Amino acid sequence: MSARAADGNLFADAAPPATGERFEVLRRLGGVEVERIVSSATPDPAEYRQPHDEWVVLLSGSAELVVDGATVRLAPGDHLWLPAHTPHQVTQTAPGTVWLALHAKGG
Repeated sequence: MSARAADGNLFADAAPPATGERFEVLRRLGGVEVERIVSSATPDPAEYRQPHDEWVVLLSGSAELVVDGATVRLAPGDHLWLPAHTPHQVTQTAPGTVWLALHAKGG
């Protein structure tokens, strides 16, 4: 049996954008979208209330969010479930913070 090459690397091309975040859809699997996010030191100040559930894991760096009025700090390996319509805002990130997000958008 021959070895298969990797589909990609989550840390490749992880230079942070000048501001905000860079979003890259890695896969769409039925109703689930797998996305890599790379953050700058200046996150987008927008508050999100997405119509779908989202699960995020912080792979590297650090982040602070306000989720439904509560401050949440994330370090590498921390993950967070954001049910649909939950207000959340990223307030602080280390430059080059890398996230993996799964969006449950339905079938």
